[in-house]
Formats: sequence, C-alpha cells, structure tokens
Amino acid sequence: MDPDAVKSTLSNLAFGNVLAAAARDYKKEVLANEKAQGSRPVNEEVDLDELMDDPELEKLHADRIAALKREVEKREAFKRQGHGEFREVSEGDFLGEVTRSDKVICHFYHKEFYRCKIMDKHLKTLAPRHVDTKFIKMDAENAPFFVTKLAIKTLPCVILFSKGIAMDRLVGFQDLGAKDDFSTTKLENLLVRKGMLSEKKKVEDDEDYEYQESIRRSVRSSANVNSDSD
Repeated sequence: MDPDAVKSTLSNLAFGNVLAAAARDYKKEVLANEKAQGSRPVNEEVDLDELMDDPELEKLHADRIAALKREVEKREAFKRQGHGEFREVSEGDFLGEVTRSDKVICHFYHKEFYRCKIMDKHLKTLAPRHVDTKFIKMDAENAPFFVTKLAIKTLPCVILFSKGIAMDRLVGFQDLGAKDDFSTTKLENLLVRKGMLSEKKKVEDDEDYEYQESIRRSVRSSANVNSDSD
C-alpha cells in the first residue's frame, strides 16, 4: 500500500474522530442546558417553599405583629386620656388634664385674636399626628386664676407641661420667625426640639402603611369583641 495513501487515510480517520467527539460534546452541552432550564422552575419552587417555612422569617413576622398590637394598645390608652385631638377644657378641669398625662401642650387664647386662631389651626393639625402628647386649649378670659398663676401676659401663649409642671412656653410667634405665615412643620420641629413631641418616622410606602392599618383594625375589632363578651 502506498505510504502516502495510508497516511492520508489515517489523517482522515483522526479528523473524523475529532469531529465526532466534538459533536458528542456539543450534544451533551445542549442536553445539559435543556435539563438545567427544565429543572429551574422546580428548584425555584422548592426554594420558595423553604423560604416560606423559614422559622426566622416567621419569628420576624410574629414580632412585627406583636409590636403593632402594642402600638395600637398604647394609642388607644392615650385616646382614653383625651389625646389625639385638640380639645377645649374648662378652668375646673385644667389641673386634672395637665396632671394625668406626661406631656401636655396648652394654648391660652382669646377668641377675638387673629393670631390665636392661627395657632389653633396648627395645633389642631399636630394633635392627631402626635398621640403621645395631649393638646388642649383654654379661653384666657374664662381662666383668670391660671392666667395669673402662670403669669400669662401676651396671647397667644402656649404652655408646655411635663408631668404636670410648666417647663417652657411659646409667647406670640417670636420663636417662629415673628410672622403669621409660619408652617405647621416649623412649629412641629420647634416642639420636637423642646422635647414635647417625638420625631415621626416616615411611612416608606403605601403598601406598608395599609398593612399596618389592617393590623390596627384587626386589633381594634378583637378588642371590641372582647369588651362585648365581658
């Protein structure tokens, strides 16, 4: 046999083997990819199931529910003490209102003074935002004893009480830029700095807000059922 022909034949066989091997490798790779893609949804479903059954996540969820329930109960207790709204009180009720709550903001006003009406508007807005602080007002004309006792000489005058003790006061608008057009936020920030209000956390999104509201409604509903049963 011609040596060159033998060499050519062997070379062709070798090349054919290489192509065959390459084809087999390619086929294996395609099958492996198809198998991986086919099994991915199953794997994801298993991972999701494992995630849903994660005891740590369940504990976090339970802790959050418990914290929201405590917050609702605390808010309801404050509301029973007259928190959450800006209310008018009489001179006879004043001491009881001031001493029953840790933090009280009282506006001494005159019904004919324009600046007193401006202060009323801002305090009425802040009252439901800061339920841990009581917001009240008293007509200075109908409270001569406390006007004298607290040395109130200029209206509007907002007295800040902590545990029944008058700790500070806002006289007129001098701490608010001495202008009538100050914002509610400016008054809020001033009261935060004076320790009468807690800084409010911004709600991150509507979904989280709705979730918290649903928990609060559920807790209130449960509380009403319990009270009826008693």
